[in-house]
Amino acid sequence: MPPRGINLCYVKKGEPILKTILSSYSPPKPFYLNPAIDLETDRSWLNGRWLNGRMLAAAAFLVSVPVFIQAPLVRLFPWISLLATLGWLALSLRLRKQAQWFIWGDLLMGFSWTWLAGSLYWGWLRWEPLIHLPVEAIGLPFACWGLWRGKHQIGNWFYLGSLLGTAVTDLYFYLVGLIPHWRQLMIEPSLATTILRSAVEQVQTPWGINCAIGLIVLLLGVGCLPLRLPQLHWWAFGGAVLSTLLVDGLFWLGAAVV
Repeated sequence: MPPRGINLCYVKKGEPILKTILSSYSPPKPFYLNPAIDLETDRSWLNGRWLNGRMLAAAAFLVSVPVFIQAPLVRLFPWISLLATLGWLALSLRLRKQAQWFIWGDLLMGFSWTWLAGSLYWGWLRWEPLIHLPVEAIGLPFACWGLWRGKHQIGNWFYLGSLLGTAVTDLYFYLVGLIPHWRQLMIEPSLATTILRSAVEQVQTPWGINCAIGLIVLLLGVGCLPLRLPQLHWWAFGGAVLSTLLVDGLFWLGAAVV
């Protein structure tokens, strides 16, 4: 039997001529496409990964960059920083009303909690390190309540990731004995150079280095594991946790070059 798409025509008896029926010919798929995956499904997968990547970058941005914007603002104009929380909240609610911007409005909802906590602590309470984490956790009951109700998944998980990163950083300060340096720096900022040099020397001890390695591994594990899941709220959480390494690294670098 001749192969499909081939017609046998006989011009003379015993002399077959192969004639290709072009109308029935279908070209093979390119080698780089998996024939088992539908093209639309493949595009959907690529779009999903691109959206996850943008969520990761946005979460990292909202943790790292505003630290260097809010810090000088809250020291000079604490009330402006505090009132700016209302602006972030209003923008979040506005974006959530639009389908194409809903996820980013949800992310800003969680960011509003971190901004509020930063304004309260660094504006009026920065002289006491022991209450730093409790103030940063001001939005924890609301985040847990929202997750229990299945609402604001992206924003709440972003806030929890940011809070976890803050808790790990504070834990390092306790383990290495940097709390007195923190308190002294807030009370006597004119002695910043001497205080920071003393803190760096303490960090560079074997105990300080081992603690840093252990907590870095912890943050990498907790931050990278959620990225194996497709849901956007896990990528917001992972970006918030991983960006803690960037922020802490920049602070350490700044202290080391003083």
